[in-house]
Amino acid sequence: MSDHRGELEGKVAIVTGAAMPGNIGAATAEVLAREGARVVLADVTGDQLADTTAALAAKGYSVACQVADISSEDAVKALIAFTLEKFGRLDVIDNNAARTSPEHDLLVGDMEVEWWDRTFAINTRGTMLMCKHALPAMIKGGGGSIVNISSGTVLGGNFFSTAYASSKAAVESLTRYIATQYGPQKIRCNAVSPGPVMTSSLEKGLSPEMREIFRRHTLTGDYAKPSEIGEAVSFLASDRASFITGQVLQVDGGIGAHLCTSTDLAELMSQGM
Repeated sequence: MSDHRGELEGKVAIVTGAAMPGNIGAATAEVLAREGARVVLADVTGDQLADTTAALAAKGYSVACQVADISSEDAVKALIAFTLEKFGRLDVIDNNAARTSPEHDLLVGDMEVEWWDRTFAINTRGTMLMCKHALPAMIKGGGGSIVNISSGTVLGGNFFSTAYASSKAAVESLTRYIATQYGPQKIRCNAVSPGPVMTSSLEKGLSPEMREIFRRHTLTGDYAKPSEIGEAVSFLASDRASFITGQVLQVDGGIGAHLCTSTDLAELMSQGM
């Protein structure tokens, strides 16, 4: 087992969308486990989920997995019940599972209603259902931390990711409502909003030209690693963030911090123009 700070010792966490190696969910599950949490990995893909969980167990981490479609309330109830039966409590949930597609999620005028509804069913309703059914167990245990995964796509308009960005904007609003309604019961609820992350999925599907556009507009000059998003989740889940709630943490390399013209203007200025 790799070294860890042990900031989540004694805590139990659920990470949704955790099946695929090299993506944010699996990386987050490993970060939380490394910090001492007992982690339940959840996803809709059973074989891959089992393999990812087995790989973490082989490193000495305390993990388990449950197949779950979080758009189904019955499936979410079963996931929470499985976690409580397996580990006896629930302290942290990371609502990472999401649906998106560069092929279907384009202009509003071309939007398939079925695609829009399915995107919201997973990204927004699924997040709400996870929170709804995790809250009683967290409150019974004396409190907890909910970390919802949003997206930098909510910061401005674009020609793609219309349904995805809209669903994630709703997640950010939900985050503030949960923080407001359940703060007195010692529930903290925050969101992490990633910018460009070099996941295994993105690496396969992004053209070199698209990669360069995102790289140019990221102030740090590179993509995030999935584990860097996991580190942000781990921080918000830990007692170090005990006075932070209702916030959206931008983990985007500064891509949302500057005007859209700044990169091009900087290049012109460097040329003396």
